Amino acid sequence: MHNLDPILRPRSIAVIGASRQPHTIGWQILDNLLTHGYQGPVYPVNPKATAIHSVPAYPSVEALPDGVDLGIIVVPKEHVVDVARRCVAKGIRGLVVISAGFKEIGGEGIARERELVEVVREAGIRMVGPNCLGVINNDPAFSMNATFAPARPPVGPVGFISQSGAMGVSILDYAESLGIGISMFVSSGNKADVSGNDLIEYWYDDPSTQVVLLYLEGFGNPARFVELGRKMTRRKPICVVKSGRTGAGARAAASHTGALAGTELATDAIIAQAGALRAQSVNELFDLAMAFSNQPLPAGNRVAIVTNAGGPGIIAADACESHGLDVVRLSPETEEKLRSRLPEEASVKNPVDLIASATPASYEFALECVFEDPKVDAAIAAFVPPLGIQTQDVAQALVRVNAKFPHKPLLAVLMGRQGLPAGLAELHEASIPGYIFPESAARALGAMWRYRRIRERPEGRVVDFAVDDDAVTRILDAALEAGTAKLSEPDAMRVLEAYGIPVLPWRFVEADAAGAGGLAEGAVAAAAELGLPVAVKLVSPDVTHKTEVGGVLLDLETEDEVRAAVADLEARIRDAGHALDGVLVQRMGPTGGTETIVGLTRVPRVGALVMFGMGGIYVEVMRDVVLRLAPLHDTDAREMIRQVKLSTLLDGVRGQKPRDVEAIAEVILRLSQLSQRHPRIAEMDINPLLALESGVVALDARVQVEAAEPA
Repeated sequence: MHNLDPILRPRSIAVIGASRQPHTIGWQILDNLLTHGYQGPVYPVNPKATAIHSVPAYPSVEALPDGVDLGIIVVPKEHVVDVARRCVAKGIRGLVVISAGFKEIGGEGIARERELVEVVREAGIRMVGPNCLGVINNDPAFSMNATFAPARPPVGPVGFISQSGAMGVSILDYAESLGIGISMFVSSGNKADVSGNDLIEYWYDDPSTQVVLLYLEGFGNPARFVELGRKMTRRKPICVVKSGRTGAGARAAASHTGALAGTELATDAIIAQAGALRAQSVNELFDLAMAFSNQPLPAGNRVAIVTNAGGPGIIAADACESHGLDVVRLSPETEEKLRSRLPEEASVKNPVDLIASATPASYEFALECVFEDPKVDAAIAAFVPPLGIQTQDVAQALVRVNAKFPHKPLLAVLMGRQGLPAGLAELHEASIPGYIFPESAARALGAMWRYRRIRERPEGRVVDFAVDDDAVTRILDAALEAGTAKLSEPDAMRVLEAYGIPVLPWRFVEADAAGAGGLAEGAVAAAAELGLPVAVKLVSPDVTHKTEVGGVLLDLETEDEVRAAVADLEARIRDAGHALDGVLVQRMGPTGGTETIVGLTRVPRVGALVMFGMGGIYVEVMRDVVLRLAPLHDTDAREMIRQVKLSTLLDGVRGQKPRDVEAIAEVILRLSQLSQRHPRIAEMDINPLLALESGVVALDARVQVEAAEPA
């Protein structure tokens, strides 16, 4: 028995705080359990009632029969902890706390919730809530609606988690109206004990749940979500809508990576890495739910569109292309077959336009033709009701086609004010998803195709590199002992070298130890040792962006150029009042490479995020980057590179040779390992990381450190 079974598969339920007052929460929960046919005994607990809903009531928890599985607590917040203790003492094995007034109100509510969690954890039982709507298990063996929501959706394959109780009410009502079948529903509330991650794990082996939908306000444990998601999405799709998308968690950051990770890119990273699909709204979430719960996954991305109006066909085609689908050219044989029975004015090209006079028989014939074409993997049928043609009749034609081609997904678009409602019953009965607009159908089908590729992608593994962690630890210790939050560039280069990341040969010339000839002569000696031409970079604790003060001197080809450039730099920096630690002299890099950026940052309550993007102006202006949560799998690193919009630059343009993408991926994975083994590194940029025909080389690095390791 799973430890969530007493909550989601209870054999008996006590409603503590059941009420005789209609339309109160304590009344509604008991009413839902009884009227929706819960298959076990229900025990109302109310010290002032002998019976509620004609069911004998009990004056206290202690008076209940032994062996109650689930206690639903609906009492004032001040009494919840005491009631929980009484439930534990009685041997009740699961709790759903409906009552509000806990962490969500702050202050004493936080302490109250902490005390409640202690009671539950010490007893070794599980709890949903507090501050939640309740739970549903639609399995006919239980038929349990332990919520105070008025709606009850039909039985089906969708498991739904809503962190918001208010959104949960709307979600259940919406699911009922659209005929989306629910297997289980859990309003997680404050997630003080049972979390979304617990439920994903629980539903992994649940045969009644084939699709998982999440409405989240926060991830809780993002790393666990990624771990469970990787496993679950090889078996069942996870679709997520995440609220709080604007400006959440942004903080002042010294690196490009830190500045970018505070945006929605962090949320996108977690969801994508888990293999889940992100919806931008609850409406879109249900669009996906209808498709995944009713139709098979497409074998490929080739789609045919059949419509009776040109406009919807064009809109559907555009939407399909934007969601990664190919509005495929039909075979000559299919076009000839269509032409044999369609009016002369009809278009037999894809999208197939049957024109306004199309009948249900026309739809049935055209859809059969395109489904028989081996080049077609899926179809969208869009219908605008003209005079004299009934939407229900067209829906029935779609039902007949769907039955003949059960392995190819069919999505319906029934437009017009009475379009979808008129044909919805027929579509629901045949498990055909129906939409009002073509964009919704295209988006849902595109998500099905994306999920197919997610499910079939290589599993990947975490690669362990041989590195010098002791050297990194010494560098970090020394910096923190000196009271600095930013490593000097020489120390940043030493960190890269310790982790096997290629850098150009370099020498650090310290200002206070430059010798009789001063800093300029020291730089000349370093340049002679490295070999000309060289670059010279300012090393100053006061200057973050060296280029803004003329602190990067490139292509110095002679010793005289080095001497003059360093002398001028030294004079300018001292005149500006900046501290001058010295200069870093570095051999000039190879020409013809492509600039990229790799970095890491730590986001509160999320973890370490690793970033990849195109360097230079692309990161400064276009923010063309992808992030993933460490630790990364090798497949994550390759996907990161290919998901950057301008990654085609790495394939070679205008006669250039392709860049070494595997070498870039290795640097990404080495930074992932660095982030896990050295949590005192708060932010880091390698910018640019020059991608070459063979290999890569880091030209510059910036590292921020923190004394306290994150919790």
